[in-house]
Amino acid sequence: MDNAVKAAPDAAYSVPMGYLRAFVTVLVVVHHSLLAYVGMAPPHRFAGGAMLWRAFPVVDKAVWPPAGVIVGIDDVFFMSLMFLVSGLFVAASVARKGRAAFLRDRLVRLGLPFLFCAFIVVPAAYYFAYLQSGGAPGLANYWDAWRRIGYWPTGPAWFISLLLAFDVATAVLFLVLPSWAARLGRLSATAGDHPWRFFAAVLAASAVAYVPLALAFDPVAWTYWSIFQFQTARPLHYFVYFAVGAGLGAFGVGRSLLAPDGRLARRWWLWLLAALGALALGTAILIAILAAKGGASPVLLALGDASFVLSCGTLCFALLAIFLRFVRRANRVMDSLSRNAYGIYIVHYAFVAAAQYALLTQPLPGAAKAVLAIAAALAASWTVAAVLRRIPLVARFAGG
Repeated sequence: MDNAVKAAPDAAYSVPMGYLRAFVTVLVVVHHSLLAYVGMAPPHRFAGGAMLWRAFPVVDKAVWPPAGVIVGIDDVFFMSLMFLVSGLFVAASVARKGRAAFLRDRLVRLGLPFLFCAFIVVPAAYYFAYLQSGGAPGLANYWDAWRRIGYWPTGPAWFISLLLAFDVATAVLFLVLPSWAARLGRLSATAGDHPWRFFAAVLAASAVAYVPLALAFDPVAWTYWSIFQFQTARPLHYFVYFAVGAGLGAFGVGRSLLAPDGRLARRWWLWLLAALGALALGTAILIAILAAKGGASPVLLALGDASFVLSCGTLCFALLAIFLRFVRRANRVMDSLSRNAYGIYIVHYAFVAAAQYALLTQPLPGAAKAVLAIAAALAASWTVAAVLRRIPLVARFAGG
């Protein structure tokens, strides 16, 4: 075994962090389910014109205004938090398996699910976008239209591919700088006593990683390299959160900042208030940007990008604090959700689009359709993930 990294003595599974990952996975299902009812996307044309169908596979005329608020808040933080939680057990995994075995494991557990999601689940989901845009039913017709897109959309599989890239970078870092995780761990050691100081350091790193790219590119623009796709301004920002998770995990999950009885957990209410304040500030700046005549000034745009960094950080820390403070005991439902969270993420997109499409012709208000779409997509993806995990070969790369 590679002894370059020493695992923390208590770097085992953490119930609060496992449940937090499950919670964020549910947020992903909710987020995608609500997109049909935000009232922002006009009718779209598959494989032509505005490519809004990539983000909005199904657009319903029934609108639920709160959906836009929920989607907007989700977008600020939930994937950053997912990368942070994903980084928590990296150091322990490398210490236990060694660099080569760690990399092989990541290629199996991330690479194969990425291919399945990108080449099976996502085309199944976008079939409903094709139908709503007036496409003729049938797989042959759909495949003919799909080829005219010019590239292969991968939907939510982008997260898996970017996480795989971060894991590869991690293995390389351990090769060229074996002590990097231990150094991050030492930096994280004092985070429990000074969470606000640690938070400020995370904000500074995130601002350096995100704001210049957001100013150079449209913050909502995407980069497409064949099947590898990501939001252009955010990869470095996401890596900061992944590295933060790796550093916290290197010192020990359940210690320092992540101690259930630590200062972060005890002052969860203060972090929640800070998050609400940051969201209010960010909303005010966004309104000012949208209302600016002749376009917003560079200063105002920079303030908007900085408010994203602040809102993301406070929301992530607030949720860490809340789960550390209140998740004390395991329960069967959350255990099942936690074990199947990865599988749910992989398969959910097709069930979301199918539920939204099935509800198009139903004479229901937007709120009712949103609730039904969420419930149907979550139930179906949870069930399928649980069934697939009973297959040993599948469980190897799609387990909890």
